Amino acid sequence: MSSSVPDVITLAMMREVLSVPLLCDSLDAAGYRHQSPRLPIVPITIPHVTLIGRCKTTLWADMAHVDPVPYELELKAVDSCRPDDVLICAAAGSNRSGIWGELLTTASRNTGCIGVIVDGAVRDIAKMRTMNFPVFARGANPYDSRDRQRVIDVDVPVELDGVVFRPGDLVAADEDGIVVVPQEVEQQVVRAAWQKAHAENQVRDAIRQGMSATKAFETFGVL
Repeated sequence: MSSSVPDVITLAMMREVLSVPLLCDSLDAAGYRHQSPRLPIVPITIPHVTLIGRCKTTLWADMAHVDPVPYELELKAVDSCRPDDVLICAAAGSNRSGIWGELLTTASRNTGCIGVIVDGAVRDIAKMRTMNFPVFARGANPYDSRDRQRVIDVDVPVELDGVVFRPGDLVAADEDGIVVVPQEVEQQVVRAAWQKAHAENQVRDAIRQGMSATKAFETFGVL
């Protein structure tokens, strides 16, 4: 990898080079030290995937009555997705139902959505796995969301573990966790993460060639 930072770093380039830990480190350096929710949200369909895109947010609530307009806002959210969107389902960790499944995955792919992050449960996992669609969630639940949970708002700031996800923010998810990069520092953070990826490669090569970890840190200032 070249040590120089490209003038423009596209989402496709980020997916090839960056990771959640790299972005977290760069956010730390920029003074943003709480951008990764400490929640058990893990990859459900594809184990070794790096999902990087733009936040498309939905806010969910539990319910215990008949919904007069079932699925209305969640369908609106799915149908209004744009290419490279990642749907964020802020359901406060509820396990009342599986709020994401095969049919929503199929519909969202038609609009360019590239993955979903669910602070709650999902279902139809085997079918979603065959579609090679990245799904991150707390776990599985076979119940339908109808009359159990529903979207109450779309395209608004939402919180996961107190971390704010705003529409259009850069979001990344992999086996290490999830991180969101506020738009006001995105360019700075992405460029710093790109540089750190190169520096870590140098450190790795030096240690493989026999340099001690202490000497490598003294030399490169990266760990």
